[in-house]
Amino acid sequence: MIFKFIRLVVAATSILLPLNGSSSIQGAPESAAKPLPFVSPLFGDNMVMQRGKANALWGWSEPGDHVQIKIGEQTASAVAGADRRWQVNIQPPPTGGPYIIKITGRETVELHNVLVGDVWLCGGQSNMQLTLQFARNGAEEVKAAAYPDIRFFSVAGHPAYRHSEAIEGTWKAVSPETADRISAVGYYFARKVQHEIHVPIGLVVDALGGTPAEAWTSADALGPLHDFNVPLAELRRLAAERAPEYGNYVMHWYDEYDIGIKGNWAAPELDETSWKSVEIPGGFSELGVPETPAVAWFRKEIVLPGPLPEGRAVLFLGSVERMDTVYVNGKFVGASAWVENPRVYPLSEGLLKPGRNILAIRVLKTKPDGGFLGKPTELRLMLGNTSSIPLTGKWKGKLSVDARPPQPLPIAYENWPVMPTVLYEGMLAPIAPLSITGALWYQGEQNSERGYQYRRILPTMIADWRRLFGQGDFPFYIVSLPAFKPRSATPVDDAWAETRESQALTAAGVSNSCLAVTIDTGDPDNIHSQDKQPVGERLALCALAQHYGENVAYAGPTLLSVERLPGSVRLHFANADGGLVVKGTKLEEFAIAGEDRKWYWADAYIEDDTVRVSSPSVPNPKEVRYAWQSNPAATLFNAAGLPAGPFRTDTWPGITEGQRPY
Repeated sequence: MIFKFIRLVVAATSILLPLNGSSSIQGAPESAAKPLPFVSPLFGDNMVMQRGKANALWGWSEPGDHVQIKIGEQTASAVAGADRRWQVNIQPPPTGGPYIIKITGRETVELHNVLVGDVWLCGGQSNMQLTLQFARNGAEEVKAAAYPDIRFFSVAGHPAYRHSEAIEGTWKAVSPETADRISAVGYYFARKVQHEIHVPIGLVVDALGGTPAEAWTSADALGPLHDFNVPLAELRRLAAERAPEYGNYVMHWYDEYDIGIKGNWAAPELDETSWKSVEIPGGFSELGVPETPAVAWFRKEIVLPGPLPEGRAVLFLGSVERMDTVYVNGKFVGASAWVENPRVYPLSEGLLKPGRNILAIRVLKTKPDGGFLGKPTELRLMLGNTSSIPLTGKWKGKLSVDARPPQPLPIAYENWPVMPTVLYEGMLAPIAPLSITGALWYQGEQNSERGYQYRRILPTMIADWRRLFGQGDFPFYIVSLPAFKPRSATPVDDAWAETRESQALTAAGVSNSCLAVTIDTGDPDNIHSQDKQPVGERLALCALAQHYGENVAYAGPTLLSVERLPGSVRLHFANADGGLVVKGTKLEEFAIAGEDRKWYWADAYIEDDTVRVSSPSVPNPKEVRYAWQSNPAATLFNAAGLPAGPFRTDTWPGITEGQRPY
C-alpha cells in the first residue's frame, strides 16, 4: 500500500515539479534559443485538422522561401517573411481521413495519419492537466482506451517574459499505449462527443498546475483592469534584464538575496565548521530567527551501508511553511511552496550511494510557526526495500537571509508560474492562430482567494483568447469548481463559493459560453479529485447542446426568479428538465437570512418547479443561499440527473471582495 500512496502523492505534486526550480544550485540560466523548425511541432503525424474552416499551418525558413502545402486535392502556399516565419492558410479536405500533408520549401516534410474533425483547446491548471491514469479506475480506463479517432497534443510547460514562438509536444492517437498521458477531463469529453457526433476529435491540452487565470492573459488585456500594475511592472523589469524565465517571484528573490545559492551550500564537499548544530524539526531558533521571516539552509550527513537495496528511494519531509528546496549529494531533487501538501520526493536511481551522503534543504519560512510542520515521524528517508531512516534530530544549520524589515520579501511565494502573462506568452500565443472549434476551461482554484475579482479576470481572458485566435466568439465552456475541503456544519461565507459564483456569472454573461456544474463531485481531502468522468461528460453536454445542436439536457436547475412571501421565500428555476428532484432523504444546504444578515439552515421543499424555503429562526426572510460553502451536500437536481449549481439571492459583500495579492 505504501507504493500506491507514493504514486498518488507524486501524481498530485509532479504537475508542479518540472518548473519548481533549477537542477543547478546556481539557478536556471536563460537557455540558448533553439533554431526554430521548418514546421511547428504543433503540426505532425496523427494530428487533427479543423473541419469546416481554413486551417493555418506555419513554421520557419529562410526569408523569401516559397512554401507549399498539399493535402488531398487542396493546395496553398506562402512566402517566409523577414522574420523567417511562414504561414499557409488552407481549406481542409472532407471530414475523416487518414490523409497525408506534404509541405515543401527549402525542406520537404510529410505528415502522416492526419484526420479532419473538430479541435478543442483544453486550458486551465492541474485538474485539466491530470492524466487518465490518475482518474477513478484509471488503470482499467487506460486499458480500454482504444479510440483511434481521438487524438491529443499536450503543450509542454514554458513560462516566457516576452513573446515566444517555440513549443514542444507531439500528437498521439488514443490507445492503451498512450491513454495514460491524456488529460482525463479532455478524454471523457472527447469520448462522449465522438460517440454522439461520429467525427474525429483533436484535443490540444494547454494547461499547467497551480496557475492563475492572469498568467494565461496578455498584458494588453490585463492593463485596463489596473489590478496587476505592480506585477506587470516587475515583469517588465525582469524582461529588460533578460532574467531567467522562472515565471514566479520567489526564484528571482533567491537569486538576489540568498547567499546560500551564491556559496553553493548544497555541495557535498562544503566546509561546515562555521555552521551551528540545530534540531530538526525546528532549527530557526538556534539561528536567531525563531519567529521572523528567514531563509536557512540545513545539512545532514547520512551514512548508508552497501550494497543499497534495490528499488527507488523516497524522501518524506511532511508539510513545510513556506517553501523547501531539496538537494541530495549536490543534485537538485525537488522544491515546493504548496504549504499544505506533505513533501514526497522520489530520488533518481544512483543518486544515493553506499557510505557518506549529504542531504541539504533550503527552507524559507514566513510565519512564527513556519518551517517543518509535520510530526517528527514524518521526516524520513525510505530506501528501496521500504526500510526507513529517521531524519529528525541533529543537523547543521546556517542563516542565509534574515528577512526582517527592511529586507524586502518576494511579491508572492509560489515557485511555479504565477506571474501575469507568462503562460499566455510561453504556451498560448505560440499555438495561435491554430484553427479550433472551441475551448474547455478547468481552473479557478488558484484564483479562489480572489473569487470576487475572478468575475472580471475570466471574461477578460476569454475575450483575449478570442482576439488572439481570430475565429470569432468560439465556444468557451467553463468547469464550475467541485467540492473540496471539510464540510461546514453551519452556514458560512466562503471563497470557493464566491469563485463558483464568478464562474456562473461569466458563463451567463459571455456569449457562447456554458457552465459545467460539478458540485456533486470532488474530494474533501484532495484538490485533485479522481472524479473526472462527470466533469468531462458535462462539458460534452454543453458542446452537444449548444454547438452541435443535439436535443440533450446540459444544465441543472438554474435560479430564475425569487418570490418573497410572508414567512418564506419561493425560488423559481429554469432547466428543471422533467422536474426538480431531491438527491438523498431531503433538501439540504439551503440557508436563509433576514435583514440582520444572519444565516440559518432552512427547511426546503419542492413545489412543482419551485423550492419553498423557510426557517422558524427567520420569521421575515429576505435572502436565500444554496450550497454556499467549499464542500456542500449537493441535494437539488433535475430529472436528467444534473445538479443545481450553488447560488445566492443576496448581493451582500463577500469575504473575497476587495482582495488583491499585490
